[in-house]
Amino acid sequence: MDSDVTNYSVVGRIGEGAHGLVFKARHLPTGREVALKKILIKNLEDGIPVNVMREIKALQLLRCKYIIKLYDMFPRGMSLVLVLEYMCSGLWEMLHHSQQELTLPRVKAYAQMLLKGTRYMHAHYVMHRDLKPANLLINHEGILKIADLGLARLYWPDGGRPYSHQVATRWYRAPELLYGARYYTEKVDLWALGCIIAEMITKQPLFSGESDIEQLAIVLQHLGTPTEESWPGHKDLPDYHKITFPESSPTPWLELLPGVEPDAVHLVKSFIMYDDNKRISAKEALRHQWFQNRPLPASLEDMPKPTPNKSK
Repeated sequence: MDSDVTNYSVVGRIGEGAHGLVFKARHLPTGREVALKKILIKNLEDGIPVNVMREIKALQLLRCKYIIKLYDMFPRGMSLVLVLEYMCSGLWEMLHHSQQELTLPRVKAYAQMLLKGTRYMHAHYVMHRDLKPANLLINHEGILKIADLGLARLYWPDGGRPYSHQVATRWYRAPELLYGARYYTEKVDLWALGCIIAEMITKQPLFSGESDIEQLAIVLQHLGTPTEESWPGHKDLPDYHKITFPESSPTPWLELLPGVEPDAVHLVKSFIMYDDNKRISAKEALRHQWFQNRPLPASLEDMPKPTPNKSK
């Protein structure tokens, strides 16, 4: 595409992100619908915000059907404009406001798309660190794509470098992050995948705390007090000794996911593990029996065709 604002006709405003406004536009030479993300550079001496640079680098690296595309970017006054693939809706909207039922075959299809996008990211040693329904967008064809990579980072499989633990939206944040872990890998994304798939099935968040402490308390209450066997090294995490919780036994998964078929419960459980080394990978999850059971994942022709998204 051409790096010039005159090649775009703004159709309307989509919403407001962490770093600026997002507009729907049309690329005049091709007629393609795009999203223009306008990022204000408050101080030229400070340069482009680090999260924006990380998002740009991640999107330039990751070229996958299930990850949103970055077409172009160009300066505009005191702003940087990112030209992104236009996505008319998102999983959050499908869960909360869609007129079309999110049936089990559709849930399986969305879960497969999410897993394929995550498998691709992790194969390229990129962890997203903020997977959640609001960051999973859906296009006119019904294809789900991972978006909002502002917190994405390259990682080393041995976890040999420190990162901030203040990442991931609370309901989808892995327990090691809630305990202040600075050394972690892509396995924080795997915990989030389990939370998202469970939420798609039940239409309710799996763990929904109102604060970080409450979030951790809910996780511990449902999964039970961790032991050295279930979570090796958890007592060495930075914030472990800052707060104590009552001893608790795990809640049966049939109570956590009432009415959910056993294979679906098994898949969610395989992600929701204290010990991150035991969490199932996205690649392994795609081979899970749940996807082989009837009803099978919906074909693209049977997926909902979303109505335009006004909030993102």
